[in-house]
Amino acid sequence: MSSLLAFWQQLSPDLRGFIVMAVEIVGVMLAVIISVAMLTLAERKVIGWMQVRFGPNQIRIFGLPVLKGWAQPFADVIKLLMKEVIVPANADKVVFLIAPLVALVPALSTWAVIPFSPDFVLADIDAGLLYILALTSLGVYGVILAGWASNSKYALLGAMRSAAQIVAYEIAMGFALVGVLMAAGSLNLTDVVRSQAGGITHWHGLVLFPLMVIYFIAGIAETNRAPFDVAEGESEIASGFHVEYSGATFATLFALPEYANMILVATLAPLLFLGGWLSPFEGLLPADSLLAQPSFLWLFVKILWFLFCFLWIRATFPRYRYDQIMRLGWKVFIPLTLVWIGVECVLAWYHVGPWGRM
Repeated sequence: MSSLLAFWQQLSPDLRGFIVMAVEIVGVMLAVIISVAMLTLAERKVIGWMQVRFGPNQIRIFGLPVLKGWAQPFADVIKLLMKEVIVPANADKVVFLIAPLVALVPALSTWAVIPFSPDFVLADIDAGLLYILALTSLGVYGVILAGWASNSKYALLGAMRSAAQIVAYEIAMGFALVGVLMAAGSLNLTDVVRSQAGGITHWHGLVLFPLMVIYFIAGIAETNRAPFDVAEGESEIASGFHVEYSGATFATLFALPEYANMILVATLAPLLFLGGWLSPFEGLLPADSLLAQPSFLWLFVKILWFLFCFLWIRATFPRYRYDQIMRLGWKVFIPLTLVWIGVECVLAWYHVGPWGRM
């Protein structure tokens, strides 16, 4: 250990900084990928519980009965990696294989600006919100390319429906984030969380509650989750834009980006509206109390709640028709966000809420 420490101290500060950053990046990516695997298990277990049936309960780890079902995500990964990747004969092979990467890279790159605690963020940039909006917008290109390169009418129809849906709800989500920007006065996610310090009454979710609801529902629609999953409605268009994909390409085009974006939406919601890593007991308990201290654990609990809402909504609501989804996005959510931005302007003029503390 001493020789390793001596070797580390001999390295230049720039090289040490590069190594630390590389380890942090790999650690965050591994955490996201493992969280995706565990979320697939949680989805089956939670929905099974809500529908009064068994979830995964057969696959075990080393035959241990107490771990029945917990190995299901790993079994799924092994199955997908062992399956043959079939490229249709008349498909554009280069674009067909590039499309999953176009969908996957933005889904993972957005985590670079997510502050997990007051002291840990990979890139604490001033335009963090703008960076996230830009990268999440790029994901739609992977969907379009996948549908077009498959040379299938079913895949192309699913891609067009998905792209139109993503664009519609992306606008509503963008306007909701404008409301957060007005309240926090910064595009930096760390500053957005710090602007909510002072207790629950200072959290943006109180003043911006309609925007928080719109943001979360728009996040469900943008990730093509039920009840907004018409882009891959099996009974309508044979599984949508990824109908021709199999094995590892299916996992990187559909499964991994979708669940990673679910976790991203569930992480951004508490950061923007519910105080992030700040404690709900701040101001209610003594400042030196453990429960009043800011911690990643508070952020983790809030993320789990929003992920549970994702699964709850899937188990509760039937799939909407496509015209209903588009009407909700264009004729309800976008006008509502614009109206609430106007309300924020009035509150800012009279120094009410967050603007009274600036």
